[in-house]
Amino acid sequence: MKITKTLTDIAYLLNIKKAKAILVGGAVRDFVMNKESKDYDVEVFGLKSLEELQELLSQFGSVNLVGKSFGVLKLRVGKDEYDFSLPREEEKVALGHRGFDIRVNSNLIYKEAAVRRDFRMNALGYDIVDKKILDPFGGIEDIKNGILRHIDDRTFVQDPLRVYRAVQFSARFELKLDRKTFSLCKNIVDDGRLNELSKERVYEEFKKLLLKSEKPSIGFELMKEIGILRYFPELEAIIGLPQSPIWHPEGDVWVHTMMALDKMSQLSNNLEPKQRVKFIFAILCHDFGKVSSTHINDKGKISSIGHEEAGLEPTSSFLFRLTNESTFIDSILPLVKYHLRPSIYYKNSAKDSTIKRLATKVNIEDLVLIARADNLGRSTKEALSNKYEAGDWLLRRAKELKVDKEPIKPLLQGRDLINLGLLPSPKFKEILDNLYQEQLSGTIESKEKAVEYINRVFINCSK
Repeated sequence: MKITKTLTDIAYLLNIKKAKAILVGGAVRDFVMNKESKDYDVEVFGLKSLEELQELLSQFGSVNLVGKSFGVLKLRVGKDEYDFSLPREEEKVALGHRGFDIRVNSNLIYKEAAVRRDFRMNALGYDIVDKKILDPFGGIEDIKNGILRHIDDRTFVQDPLRVYRAVQFSARFELKLDRKTFSLCKNIVDDGRLNELSKERVYEEFKKLLLKSEKPSIGFELMKEIGILRYFPELEAIIGLPQSPIWHPEGDVWVHTMMALDKMSQLSNNLEPKQRVKFIFAILCHDFGKVSSTHINDKGKISSIGHEEAGLEPTSSFLFRLTNESTFIDSILPLVKYHLRPSIYYKNSAKDSTIKRLATKVNIEDLVLIARADNLGRSTKEALSNKYEAGDWLLRRAKELKVDKEPIKPLLQGRDLINLGLLPSPKFKEILDNLYQEQLSGTIESKEKAVEYINRVFINCSK
């Protein structure tokens, strides 16, 4: 296992003091799975106090106490960060993630300390000096068998967040949840204990599911099985909701959404996390409006006219249940509202002015990405060929018009009107809006023409 020189030096210094540095958690699990990891969590056995550990670590770099209630020291050495802690015991004494009685116990052996962890694969450790993996609960065997299994019945249920962790780990590593672990998760859900969790903690697990899984749908299918979706009625409502088999031969809205979700995960793989999570949430929510707008006529024809606009309220409601980041939510709503426009505009051979106006409402490049995932996340002939001609067409047109990333800039601003002799007034907005509409329509394409228009329509006519 690859260990940095800093970590090796610390481990050998601790060894001289008859203490042990054990690398724990994700780094060891990921090594066993042949995956990259940048996490360095180290548990130190054999020291009597956190102060003693802090003094030793300060020889190597900057040390700060983080997570005060859990006694974690963060060491920074250049660009590398390491989290160090002492072995501890935990006992649930109250609701919430702070409701634990935590006691540092330097006399614990590794297996005793690891029992508080959630899953067997996450209880793996690596003895840095002895260069050997510690596997007290059979985590390696579970990984080989593709099983996600909890460690201890009593400690597992103490933190209901572990239900969401079961979901995101199952999806990220494509593991099957052990039958007994499944039952414990379902009991937590059925007892209403997910209500104990803050939205911030839940949101973090959602982001891990969406950003670290090749197929996030695995996690959402597990949420459905465990019963988590009762806490997210907007998602639960699309299960079994019928669609036109002409446009959606794959099945109901839930099936389509899961297919589109996985497709978006692939399409956005090279984007930076904040952008990527925006797109994945947008595609997850894009058909929420079908719940209120789906109709079946007396001939059995299914339609969802207006579902894009109808989806704004449930999308907002769902996202605010996860985060208070209103700016982030606002960035998603236009993608939901206009997600059908690329296909509609292609079918109707939209004019340049129509495309320019669309760019004032939504980023066209972003919109095409959403529409592409929507159209490829189904089992139509075009989707199976992995082609989306409407999106390619709109993106090409938008680039030609130079509005693929942002709308065209107004030719004139308020200061230009003042230079033309107009006195500042509330009417400036009306004048500039009027001029911008002419610009979008293509009748005015230069600053000179804009000045001429203002003189003719708003100045000379008022004399």
